[in-house]
Amino acid sequence: MRAAVIGVDLGKGDHAATITELRALVESAGAMVAAVVVSKRSRPDPALFVGSGKALEIAAIMAAEQIDIAIFDQPLSPAQQRNLERELKVRVVDRTALILDIFAQRAKSHEGKIQVELAQLQHLSTRLVRGWTHLERQKGGIGLRGPGETQLETDRRLLGERVKMLKIRLHKLERQRATQRRARNRGGVFSVSIVGYTNAGKSTLFNAITHANAYAADQLFATLDTTSRRVYLEGLGQLVISDTVGFIRDLPTQLIEAFKATLEETVHADLLLHVVDASSPVRQEQIAQVNEVLAGIGADQVPQILVWNKIDAVTDGAQLLPVIERDECDSIVRVSLSARTGAGLDLLRLALVEAAQAAPARPVAAGPDGETSAAMT
Repeated sequence: MRAAVIGVDLGKGDHAATITELRALVESAGAMVAAVVVSKRSRPDPALFVGSGKALEIAAIMAAEQIDIAIFDQPLSPAQQRNLERELKVRVVDRTALILDIFAQRAKSHEGKIQVELAQLQHLSTRLVRGWTHLERQKGGIGLRGPGETQLETDRRLLGERVKMLKIRLHKLERQRATQRRARNRGGVFSVSIVGYTNAGKSTLFNAITHANAYAADQLFATLDTTSRRVYLEGLGQLVISDTVGFIRDLPTQLIEAFKATLEETVHADLLLHVVDASSPVRQEQIAQVNEVLAGIGADQVPQILVWNKIDAVTDGAQLLPVIERDECDSIVRVSLSARTGAGLDLLRLALVEAAQAAPARPVAAGPDGETSAAMT
């Protein structure tokens, strides 16, 4: 599928980095970027977002390059999306819909598929009118006369019932996770969650530490399903390390809400390994974005160690070496390493042992209904 990336610079942040990230998202979704169109505006046009003149320019490019889909870097309202499709004569999606599509492709576990479907349906609920603009009411006739419910109302009712059912299923899965966490707490098992911006190398690091075979690739959102492994470290014993979904700038609220059960692993962890792509020119902005999401899910109070990954790929200065960095209180704040080459992994293991030994004993967490005892599942 040939896609056009449409960037609208509203004067917020590094827009060039935003376009680069959007291109990577498009390629991760399986499309080929055939054209990139960038414009500047002080504010979005209410009808077409980019304005009528720019819409005509984009339409000409679409026709000339035989492009199948236009992907915008900003969220579009249902009306803007509908108007743009009418003008451009191709399918139009925004960044939120693109991320949801990638999640739908990557989800493998039963829980992951439910979470993604719920997020998609919640996003779709505001856009149902798009599919029924040609219908006023259900057609009458023999065997088809009824209470006069519009097709749109029928669709919304069915969608609402599906959303309710998916939420019930997710609640059951959340209870199962709570049971497993309480069992770990009672056993005194130190738990570590690997978090970070998408494609920072979290799964590669997870595999290197645990000798697991979790899927890892140089693409955005390679990991969606949380994977946990027990690891034995000399001087500490057993601990549990979990690989979690990557974060991204302006992560759609539907995804945060739908993945709440998965993200609970992060909230209840004893320690967060915040993996950072040290070779990224916007690494500081990515750190801020991850911390913003962590604060949004209530995980900002969990102790964290920055893991400066991909030091072998750094080209914007002196070569970085594996090292442990400490603050004025002699606490570990950062470990520099390369998960791909293995350089610095021994330092990270030492950091994990030190962090676990210094951590206070945690109380047993109560479950969704207040119970505090359950068997390991």
